[in-house]
Amino acid sequence: MAAGRPLGTVDGLVQLAGGAVTMTGGRPTGAAADSPDFAPVRGPGGTTRPAVVLVVEDDDSIADPLGDGLAYAGFQVRRVRTGREALTEPEADLVLLDLGLPDVDGGEVCRRLRSRSAAPIIVVTARGDEFDRVLLLEMGADDYVVKPFGFRELVARIRAVLRRSAPAGQPPTLTIGPLVIDPAARRVHLADRELDLTAKEFDLLAFLAGQPGTVRRREDIIAQVWDENWWGSTKTLDVHIAALRKKLGDARWITTLRGVGYRLNEPA
Repeated sequence: MAAGRPLGTVDGLVQLAGGAVTMTGGRPTGAAADSPDFAPVRGPGGTTRPAVVLVVEDDDSIADPLGDGLAYAGFQVRRVRTGREALTEPEADLVLLDLGLPDVDGGEVCRRLRSRSAAPIIVVTARGDEFDRVLLLEMGADDYVVKPFGFRELVARIRAVLRRSAPAGQPPTLTIGPLVIDPAARRVHLADRELDLTAKEFDLLAFLAGQPGTVRRREDIIAQVWDENWWGSTKTLDVHIAALRKKLGDARWITTLRGVGYRLNEPA
């Protein structure tokens, strides 16, 4: 299969969160075939074309059935095998990046993709400890899935990331002391410097800043910043909070109310 070519159709097996579905002729069969997960989705900004997902995966046995499943779910799928190919591909709406690439370290590919593009990046990793997750987020990943993962979960995460990254109206600028958040431009300045935030970090900070000094409950944050039907680990929120505190330079910007949620306020 040529690098960068749209994925073709091959028979294979995609493991779903609720069971298995066999891909036949590019369409799933079995109990999951009628799942609402398998429905067309649109690209960012309200465009009428399907969202383009770039799959960076060197293993054909994973990439081929994964591509078929994503195509049936309504995405336009392109696939490359190496980090170098990923860095020369035309920009996609979202990048699904496996870390175990044969040529370039996946984390470095993530960092370089982020430096040149605002397209969301979801990392597929076998590394599950908190240190590695924080490192990935700091390199520019917007979300991650840990192997093994369910296909429904992956589709839900892709849709949630695309939904959160799509531009909306022209909300007002949020100012909390020296912290200035421009939702329209998706830029954050603290005093005289601009903060380099991932898409999810920006969404989280903007949500907290919408009611400064008010405790935002964990479940409300997850529902608004991720998805109301989120079934992943809530540790994802803690990882993003830790990354935000580091980038803000003072942990006192975000106060933890143990067992309740978080509050954003200017350090005293």
